[in-house]
Amino acid sequence: INQGGVIYIFGCGHSHIFAEDVFYRAGGIAPVRPIFIEPLMLHQGAAASSYYEKQNDYIAEHLERFSITSKDALIVISTSGINPAPVDAALWAKQHGAFTLALTSFLYAETQPSKHKAGLKLRDCVDVAIDNQVPIGDAVLSLTEHATPFAPVSSMTGLFIMHTLFAEIIANLGSENKSLPVFLSGNIANSAQHNEYLLEKYGAQIPELINKTSFK
Repeated sequence: INQGGVIYIFGCGHSHIFAEDVFYRAGGIAPVRPIFIEPLMLHQGAAASSYYEKQNDYIAEHLERFSITSKDALIVISTSGINPAPVDAALWAKQHGAFTLALTSFLYAETQPSKHKAGLKLRDCVDVAIDNQVPIGDAVLSLTEHATPFAPVSSMTGLFIMHTLFAEIIANLGSENKSLPVFLSGNIANSAQHNEYLLEKYGAQIPELINKTSFK
């Protein structure tokens, strides 16, 4: 961030929610760019997104529109960490010299086979991997009379980790006497000028920040 870099966020299926949750967020850091690949989200077909995530080389052409550099970082969220799309995203970022971090379940990595053509798992192809402690299958509750587990926890634990990580980043910037590139809530007084400055500063690097149609 001190070098003018941006933090990219990528996830498939429900994991794409992480990118939305920290992007343009009141109290959140401004230089965040979500990697939204719509077929890998849910609104164009939930089952289809799960299928595409498992296809080798699927995301390559989608990533071409993102100009990641060695000044940037990529955070990849995938609880299983065994599917090709998240692994390929991490490899793409590393090829461009970016720092890579994964939020994933180590239990999956230690017990489930990779579906990537090179046998890679997300945990093993990033600079830093954080264990979200999620069990196989995500769900943590069950009933004695039913075999099906329920109550998924990956979003709850993962977003707690993500916001804690971003809070540490902001605190580190503050300890270096740097100005804090943090958005203020648009629902408090005198926030507009502050936020407009950040939009202007990062709009070229993060085009998703700027609405392509007039809204004033």
